[in-house]
Amino acid sequence: MIVYHTQILLIFIIYLKQFIMNSKVTVLSDETTGAVVNLSENNPDYGYIRVQQQRTMIDDNGFLRRKSISALVPGTVSELNDAGFYAGQLIEGKIVVEESLEPFNTKTPERDLKVAGETGIVCTIGGQPIYRRTMLSFDAATTDALIKHDNVEELRAAYDSAKAKSALKANKDFDLGAE
Repeated sequence: MIVYHTQILLIFIIYLKQFIMNSKVTVLSDETTGAVVNLSENNPDYGYIRVQQQRTMIDDNGFLRRKSISALVPGTVSELNDAGFYAGQLIEGKIVVEESLEPFNTKTPERDLKVAGETGIVCTIGGQPIYRRTMLSFDAATTDALIKHDNVEELRAAYDSAKAKSALKANKDFDLGAE
């Protein structure tokens, strides 16, 4: 009986891993222009495509969450066009999250700062900013390299403040006071 339950559990884990944990990567088009290959603002010889994947991740509180993660795939415009990418195309691969205490781009390090939601607060560890980027990998065994931030109290205060402002606004919006 134990062997049977173990087999069922293994089948379920394989199912989760193959179908839920790692959905295929989707090629996206620009919402405004409809273009799949987007030109660099700095050099028209270079560009990128945007890809997106639904990933199942465990959040800081241990909850399983489905998240949409996107990445840019840079290259020369000619090579990106020659690759034949099209909107909605499903490709094998995985979008990987990489975090570091060193900037990925020394010219514009602020571009890759890990920011907590819509708070605008940079995630830090020991007062040092965390940098984050996403990349497409064709190696399914590649794992995320995450750094857990430690400025939790600062973030909690920002979220509590935002909640209080939202509640105050809601009370004002629905105030039916005497006129």
